[in-house]
Amino acid sequence: MSQRFSTGLVVGKFSPLHHGHEYLLNTALERCERVFCISYSSPELPGCAASTRRRWLAELFPGITQLVLDAAELNRLREQHPELPALPHNDASELSHRVFCAELCQRVFGVAVDAVFTSETYGAGFAAELQAQFRAAGHSDARVEHVLVDLARKTIPISATAIRADRERGLDFLSPAVRVSFVPRVCLLGGESTGKTTLTRSLAQGYATTHCEEYGRELWLLRGGALRYEDFLLIASTQIELEERAARAARSVVFCDTSPLTTLFYCLEQFGRAEPELRAHADRSYDLILLCATDLPFVQDGTRRDALFRSRQHEFYLKELQGRGARWQLVEGSLEARVEQARRAIRLL
Repeated sequence: MSQRFSTGLVVGKFSPLHHGHEYLLNTALERCERVFCISYSSPELPGCAASTRRRWLAELFPGITQLVLDAAELNRLREQHPELPALPHNDASELSHRVFCAELCQRVFGVAVDAVFTSETYGAGFAAELQAQFRAAGHSDARVEHVLVDLARKTIPISATAIRADRERGLDFLSPAVRVSFVPRVCLLGGESTGKTTLTRSLAQGYATTHCEEYGRELWLLRGGALRYEDFLLIASTQIELEERAARAARSVVFCDTSPLTTLFYCLEQFGRAEPELRAHADRSYDLILLCATDLPFVQDGTRRDALFRSRQHEFYLKELQGRGARWQLVEGSLEARVEQARRAIRLL
């Protein structure tokens, strides 16, 4: 029967947090009454900021006491614990990292852990140094065991380094909560009657992936074309929720039929003002924005304004995209031509 522990520790960059890390953390949970997790990386790695890793751990492991650090978070902690050392660089000595973790355990967590769980050969030395640091700090009976988990990566044949080297293959080893952070998001914008929705659905079908529909239009139809001022913030926040849901189910890319920038446009058009939160939503970034040109004939379906309004909307998008420094591409011509232009732009991602 496996030995049980009162407190266990897992330390990692989790950049990104993959199934192998999850196996390690779940092993610690199975064998410990309480698990503490420390994550830091200096410098941080692309797409794996501390705030992002903190969100991953919170969603996947709510029962773990986590501490995800960057320079800002460490500075905040040092206001209460000025004795804490600086954040070690990734290339710093093993001793620097081990002392840093021991200090965090004692000063922030307030514990001298019984076990440290790793999937690395250095784990035994890590446990020994933690034990020495705890005893030197007054925990004379401290004893830290090392629990080695899947060293050969036979159970979960992946590493974060391999995922960073081959992101497309690595997606299969990420839980939806993590995977959603790495799925490219392509947003389609366009004035009324520019083929935006048709192109969105065509691209999603062609890539055999998910897309999200335009919630603002759904609510507009539901309300009989009468939207209130407060509806626009609801539209923007709901649109973001739909994007997140579609991204979790996506394969290699997710397509978004419009963005909160569109919601901001209509709110300003109708009321001449917008809530600060709506303006903040309109700043939402995408890996690529496809702007549909106004070269298609204007078709009045009973819900649209007119061609002049369409042109004004197009100019709004042009001004906003250029001013925000967004990565965008104008698509024009027939549906087939637009699909090919979109595919070329997506390949560059």
